[in-house]
Amino acid sequence: MTNTNNRNRARFITLEGGEGVGKSSNLAFVQNWLNQQGIRAVTTREPGGTEAGEKVRALFLGDEALTPLTELLLMFAARAEHISRVILPALNKGVWVVSDRFCDASYAYQGGGRGIETEFIAALEQRVLQGLQPDLTLLLDAPVEVGMARARRRQKIDRMESENHAFFENVRTAYLQRAAQSLGRIRIIDATLPLEGVQQQIAAALKTII
Repeated sequence: MTNTNNRNRARFITLEGGEGVGKSSNLAFVQNWLNQQGIRAVTTREPGGTEAGEKVRALFLGDEALTPLTELLLMFAARAEHISRVILPALNKGVWVVSDRFCDASYAYQGGGRGIETEFIAALEQRVLQGLQPDLTLLLDAPVEVGMARARRRQKIDRMESENHAFFENVRTAYLQRAAQSLGRIRIIDATLPLEGVQQQIAAALKTII
């Protein structure tokens, strides 16, 4: 998969974090920064990235209530398509991939937020990812009240953004636990700083894998 020892291979980078931390706005920054280094890179997102994945996204973020298990299985179904049709084909062509969310989000949202057992998520991860892991994960972190205030300044919030404060505290805790266990793969980015400061941290993290 992607985590071989080939120095020249394409890398897989993911952006993670709770609501309102600036993942989407910094996705383009990562791609542009890589392009400036002469590296071809594409951006994508989860759920989404494929035709089937975008349909899952519309269902996932829509108004219809879903059980925690349904959420988790939908995410992994979309992820299987995403890996097969977008991520691996790009990496195999030498193109770097930058994704707004990946498997860490399932541990944070459906694990930490919804209370699904980590062991069950890990079993799905093993079957669907088959060893694929990001080379670098940028975890944009901010206190829940900061992120939610930003998210709710938008014209419309989606089903996930409508969750309560305790849910997002659990999501944040799960993300930080993942970072502590990641052996350096997950780099915590202080998302409370002005945009320039956030992007300086991102650029420093990107330099470590070039």
